[in-house]
Amino acid sequence: MSCEDQLPETRLAESIIIVGRIQGPYGIKGWVHVAAYTDPASNLVSYRPWKVQRSTGQNAAKSVADPDWQDIEVVETRAHKGGYVARVHGVNDRNAAESLRGLWIGVHESQLPQPAVGEYYWKDLIGVEVRDQSDVSLGRVTSLIETGAHDVLVIRGPGASDEESLIPFHPRYVVDVDLAAGSIRVDWRDG
Repeated sequence: MSCEDQLPETRLAESIIIVGRIQGPYGIKGWVHVAAYTDPASNLVSYRPWKVQRSTGQNAAKSVADPDWQDIEVVETRAHKGGYVARVHGVNDRNAAESLRGLWIGVHESQLPQPAVGEYYWKDLIGVEVRDQSDVSLGRVTSLIETGAHDVLVIRGPGASDEESLIPFHPRYVVDVDLAAGSIRVDWRDG
């Protein structure tokens, strides 16, 4: 992922969640390549309607009512070489498909299924306070990193401290997650 492909805040607006991005045209009949940011990736093609927005760097729209968010009608999708391609209503040639390149794909938060017990959406972990076994605050979750083996919490230190800590989101280290209380308890000794 290049710098220009980096996700803006996952939660762009109170009820819009980024689930993918239009990568560019596919063929000459208006189809587009789509990158899925869902797990599993196949969830992307089941969501309807899609909203799209062209983000300018990290300063993405903050409101669902923002004129940059537009509904698009996805007519058809199919798997293609480990990803997906989609046909959008009214997009009938390569030039029209090219104009969609780089658009973020969002869906209303209410469209997401409830996570299973012990599973969490990244969006719900962002901002949660992390405390060690001695009840000392380590800071708040600012983002997560997917490593393949397991996700990693990126934690920004408390107070004036700008230090970042990385803690694997794994049962060996994460003792308890209480989203209602806004806290994650970890068994972590730094250093």
